Amino acid sequence: MINKKSNKPFLKQRIIIFNIFKRSIDILGSIFLIILFSPIMLITAILVKATSPGSIFFKQLRIGKNSVPFFMYKFRSMYIGDNDKRLKDNYPDLWDKYKKSGWKLPMNEDPRITPIGKKIRSLTIDEFPQFINVLKGEMSLVGPRAYREEELKEYEEKYPHTKKYINDIRSVKPGITGPWQTSGRNALNFEDRAKLDSEYVRSLSIKQELSILLKTPMSMISRW
Repeated sequence: MINKKSNKPFLKQRIIIFNIFKRSIDILGSIFLIILFSPIMLITAILVKATSPGSIFFKQLRIGKNSVPFFMYKFRSMYIGDNDKRLKDNYPDLWDKYKKSGWKLPMNEDPRITPIGKKIRSLTIDEFPQFINVLKGEMSLVGPRAYREEELKEYEEKYPHTKKYINDIRSVKPGITGPWQTSGRNALNFEDRAKLDSEYVRSLSIKQELSILLKTPMSMISRW
């Protein structure tokens, strides 16, 4: 029989070591990737600015560790303005499909996305500014998806049995990549995605962290 009390100091030490390792990888990794991808980011910034009016970057409130909201950065891939309202008011059928599909639409059907936006999304370049969120400590290189508050609330109502998974997701920093993005099963429904994220949160495994990081480049290439 395992004595839980005697294991508490070991578990606490393991968590401290894991958190130090994870934050170190986040800082060093994000700095390296910003430098590595700086030419691509510069070209993208020029193209976004030149092809449609508005700012280069887009920021949106997402839920961070312990449900603390933060602004997540992306290269702007949509037209300026309240695009959700634009979709809801002008394309009610697409709005219903958007909500039913887990707050997503196929790019070829989404009227909110600019032509250059479709390209940078298909190459996942729009997510590169999130390295800034990682440097700031709001996100991690690896973690659950960064959800919007309204998404999680809707999922809790629609799938009450996933509340325990959602609680785990809320307890840690969201990541740029994660377990389900590198599993080769990007078409998973919310319940299965949340379960994978919950298992990741509960494992505290350096081996798993490295495995996801190493699988991510190949996962990106396969989407190109």
